[in-house]
Amino acid sequence: MVQFLLLLLGMISPLYATAANRPTNIFILAGQSNMAGRGGVRHHVWDGIIPPECKQDPFIFRLNAKLTWEPAKEPLHKDIDLNETTGIGPGMAFANTVLNNDSGFGTIGLVPCAVGGTSIREWEHGTLLYNQLVNRTNVARKGGGRIRAILWYQGESDSITRQDATSYEKNLKRFFTNLRVDLRLPVVPIIQVALPSISYRYDDIVRQTQGGMKLQNLLYVDANGLELQDDQMHLTTQSQVRLGKRLADAFLQFQSS
Repeated sequence: MVQFLLLLLGMISPLYATAANRPTNIFILAGQSNMAGRGGVRHHVWDGIIPPECKQDPFIFRLNAKLTWEPAKEPLHKDIDLNETTGIGPGMAFANTVLNNDSGFGTIGLVPCAVGGTSIREWEHGTLLYNQLVNRTNVARKGGGRIRAILWYQGESDSITRQDATSYEKNLKRFFTNLRVDLRLPVVPIIQVALPSISYRYDDIVRQTQGGMKLQNLLYVDANGLELQDDQMHLTTQSQVRLGKRLADAFLQFQSS
């Protein structure tokens, strides 16, 4: 049922994206649960606490499941990641940090696409998740919006077995390459998060892949050392804030280079 709903979300006609205020700077948020946001979620309930770094701002919008722009607020993935309860992720802290560091940056549009528990194979070319990501990105840039970067945080699900971990580099590189081709954005910056050291057996292999992959305009932010919740997999609210700031710093440094 969830996969069917994802297909519907990915295939809705772009004609529905008719909001008057269209952001000029578009950022794609993709991957699995830590990008979707589990900060403040315990026992499938979000505590509703929003840090000041994740506050609403009139210059920050999000593309909702109906493919229309609306003011962005937490949880960003509430109508996208349908598998679990969503809470605080890195997106709002990222956007606020960018604006705080560049007052003339303009409006920001966040495009949530992350779905918890997904492996890299579920993001392969032609899959439901891949098609949704491409479609939502294309809708987001209609009206003149520019895709500034893709923020990617995924890999926990590929750290469980050796086979998945050792094939991760090939599958991830193919995903990034296919995505740039299909979006007709051959050098769009991709900022990927390297997993923190978690309780899965082969997370070291996945982390090495994430830190060592060489592609043009592929940036790297390390989540190692960020505080995890009791499940030893999901970042706490404050860790999500810190991650959002790290992602923003990486983007801003790239822009100024």
